[in-house]
Amino acid sequence: MCVNLRGPADSDDDGSALLTSSAVGELLEVAVEHAGGTLLSWTLDHVDFHPSHSTTATYSALVEWSYGRREELLGVSARVGGLTDADERAEIFADGDREVAVWIYPQDPDLPGLARAAYATEMAEVLNTYGLVPGGASADKLDLRMIGYRPRRRAVVRLAVRAGGPVFYVKVLRERSFRDVRLRHELLTRHGVPAPEVVATTDDFLLITRELPGSPLARSIFDPGTPCSAEDLVRLLDSMPATVSGLSRRAPWADSVGHYATMVARAMPVLEPKLDWIVARVTEGLAPIPHGNEPTHGDFHEGQVHVLGGRVCGILDVDTVGPGRRADDLACMVAHLSTIQHMDAEQTALVHGLIRDWVPVFDERVDPVELRLRAAAVIVSLATGPFRGQEPDWEAATARIVRSAEALVRQVS
Repeated sequence: MCVNLRGPADSDDDGSALLTSSAVGELLEVAVEHAGGTLLSWTLDHVDFHPSHSTTATYSALVEWSYGRREELLGVSARVGGLTDADERAEIFADGDREVAVWIYPQDPDLPGLARAAYATEMAEVLNTYGLVPGGASADKLDLRMIGYRPRRRAVVRLAVRAGGPVFYVKVLRERSFRDVRLRHELLTRHGVPAPEVVATTDDFLLITRELPGSPLARSIFDPGTPCSAEDLVRLLDSMPATVSGLSRRAPWADSVGHYATMVARAMPVLEPKLDWIVARVTEGLAPIPHGNEPTHGDFHEGQVHVLGGRVCGILDVDTVGPGRRADDLACMVAHLSTIQHMDAEQTALVHGLIRDWVPVFDERVDPVELRLRAAAVIVSLATGPFRGQEPDWEAATARIVRSAEALVRQVS
């Protein structure tokens, strides 16, 4: 279908200018009309862009349908070099040489299982097929809550059975990653690592796991007392079997520091000189260090760890498990703790206390310079978050995060 897709920077083939400007409004109106509705209002919700490659954005929209008004989430992808096979599963809108793919949640073209995971009736059927709820499950007894959605990448749904029933987490995956994620879960649990147990999978790439015991470290760091020790965290990582080193390698965050710096600078050009300095120091400092072959988590931070009674009792999101350096994982934890947003004074003091207690232990396990440079690289990747999520005052938040990376690099420069 043809529509005017020219935005304020038409030469910007990755679509970022169009999809983050008011010019996208006409596209959204036409897409909704094509689906049988009328667009009443919209706001930019989330942006995921890769400079000179592609942009995906989602929009919170109010739509008038024949049956009434409803809040909808609209998704749009634009890319350099033409559409992918997955794009063709969405509605395609074109004007001259530019084509974009448009969908209405939950019809994500890369996540076929999302259309099932979003509805209680569908998930009740899955639970009953696998016999996961004693006595059976009915849709009116289920609570579904989306706890994470990266358009065209992955989603996670919390699925709880009311009246004290079991709780499951449904990972909605892309076809190309499904097998590898399942393999990692099963490998770890088979060797006694407290990763979530896979209890069901579906042919549309849903992976269903049981809820871990305890509570997330991300919440427990704000409770009185110590949620766990630094030694516990290191032991958890060291408990992964040696066979993890034979899995496919996920490049460490530091390898992409230039890429993420470009993304941040694209959103905030004023930060480009500082980012260039950070990238140069990180790249130069880590250049002599080879990729390691230790079993690593690959995205190890406070949101991935469960604790109970002052000890670690579980680890989440093992999709990225593979060979690497222990410094990669410990640096990731330092980076995330150093950039937690929206804390009050008491919470800030608690988190800073943990950093002061844990970093010396990490320094004994890995090289302190490497730890800080790798942590700075992770922080640069995190600096893309406020803009991507369209947070209020995202510019100030981004600048604060970049300053955290700069501070770590200056400690060892």
